[in-house]
Amino acid sequence: MLALLHAASSSEVSHLRVDDFDPINRTIHLGKRPHPVLLDPDSWSVLPCCRAHRESHRTDNPHVIVTKITKFGRAAASTAYVSHILDPCGVPAPDAAVHPPGRAGEHLNTLDPRLVAVTFGMDPEGVMIYLTDHVDPGRLPEPNAP
Repeated sequence: MLALLHAASSSEVSHLRVDDFDPINRTIHLGKRPHPVLLDPDSWSVLPCCRAHRESHRTDNPHVIVTKITKFGRAAASTAYVSHILDPCGVPAPDAAVHPPGRAGEHLNTLDPRLVAVTFGMDPEGVMIYLTDHVDPGRLPEPNAP
């Protein structure tokens, strides 16, 4: 959900800690983003499942995603683990460092990149690099326009 709706990279998701959540404002701190990210209701509704999974492992690991290997320590789940967690469902987890997924990519081509940056809790410079990857055909001039 975080990758598809909030352009979170696998690394940001794997390093997400329980104390990165603000239940009052329904925001999270993702990676090195300068602003908290406001979560939509669907993303927020996944958190109880994550919390139940952590509790089933009886761990003191501070990270949201805990595996059989990381439950005994304090290390984050590997980025590779997180990037392949949805493979059985046939949904590849996109890496925001390579390509902005979902809503972030759509918004970049239709809205002011500064607004997208604020919405996703990113620096404006961070989203600008994605604009070179795709140009919305509706924004291009007609081939023979004066």
